[in-house]
Amino acid sequence: MDRVNASTPSASSASQADDPSPADDPARAAFAALRTPEGEHLLAELRDHDPAQELATATRLRRTHPAELVSAALGQARLRQRAVAKFGAGDAYRMYFTPNGVEQATRTSVATHRAARFAALGVRSVADLCCGIGGDAIALARAGIAVLAVDRDPLTAEVARANAEALGLADLIEVRCADVTEIDTSPYDAVFVDPSRRGGRGRIFDPEAYSPPLSWATAAALKAPRAALKIAPGVPHEAIGPEAEAEWISDGGDVKEAVLWYGEGFAPGAFRATLLPSGATLTAPAPLPAPPVGPVGRYLYEPDGAVIRAHLVADLVERCGGRLVDETIAYVTSDVPYSSPYISGYEITDQLPFNMKKLKALLRERQVGVLTVKKRGSAVEPEELRRRMKLSGPNAATVFLTRVAGAPTMLIGHPLG
Repeated sequence: MDRVNASTPSASSASQADDPSPADDPARAAFAALRTPEGEHLLAELRDHDPAQELATATRLRRTHPAELVSAALGQARLRQRAVAKFGAGDAYRMYFTPNGVEQATRTSVATHRAARFAALGVRSVADLCCGIGGDAIALARAGIAVLAVDRDPLTAEVARANAEALGLADLIEVRCADVTEIDTSPYDAVFVDPSRRGGRGRIFDPEAYSPPLSWATAAALKAPRAALKIAPGVPHEAIGPEAEAEWISDGGDVKEAVLWYGEGFAPGAFRATLLPSGATLTAPAPLPAPPVGPVGRYLYEPDGAVIRAHLVADLVERCGGRLVDETIAYVTSDVPYSSPYISGYEITDQLPFNMKKLKALLRERQVGVLTVKKRGSAVEPEELRRRMKLSGPNAATVFLTRVAGAPTMLIGHPLG
């Protein structure tokens, strides 16, 4: 049942009346200028501009446009170019961004996955707290979900509102500039909280130093019928309460974030690893016993980072009938080949104690000109190693710098398939 009732403001009634006036805020005034016909024309002209030619471009444009507007347009053009990696060119060049917004926004693939999980459970309305520039709100709206998007920063709220309008989603997204701790979320089917994890000195690693703190976000999630709480993927497992289903998400092999899910339809205490773009999901109801450790076999497997973060490596060891090469290292080995979307597999040809001279001689003998360097449990930097090898030849190889039974070791091989 849709929990938005008649007392809930509709998205179409969203206005800027609840925001402070932008008159005395230079950043908001600059943003307002970008949304004028002249500002939009400048942004369209700058879509494909070369940042290396920015000085010449600025000089040319200032002959016919106010200097402040040119500076704002060039800044926004740079942000749009950076945002393509997260949002794709089709959306990024229609949207608006702030520097923090580009940095902290959820990439479209991850936001779409999260919105799909909500939609599959029948969620029709979500209170998106700490909405930023609106990346998650956009994905939720595209899944057919009505969204109340809340952020306490006036400029950020204006940018989120502009993005909803630019993408034709204003009827589904109401943006409100407010303190999220003062929002009544009871009319909504679900709550999504994305606390700020950056401060004046960069990333914040203490969950209680998030804004708002993890404890407040968790309490807000537990009050809702369903909820999702976005956290840093490196969050300590002991900071995750037993009420949550914890999901780690990677995209293209890179771990992007963790999500804590609460309420009906989720599995409290379970750990999940999801790989995008395939959507493959590995889950376990509870932490598994420590996997066995043994000698390196013919095959070596590198689990996806989401699997490692979710502490599900033991599950993969069990599935492939293998073992770890070291009790502290997430490399899995076996004597028979094994295929899975959650791992990258390699056939190992050589195992050597760590020794640069021996590695260089072996690579020269094999005529290796292209070397992929992977490491876990080693302080050696891949670029430094490649430089010292002085590679030459038509062949390629992969070297793993790691520990085997506690001893620094080099494993040489090539990818399976």
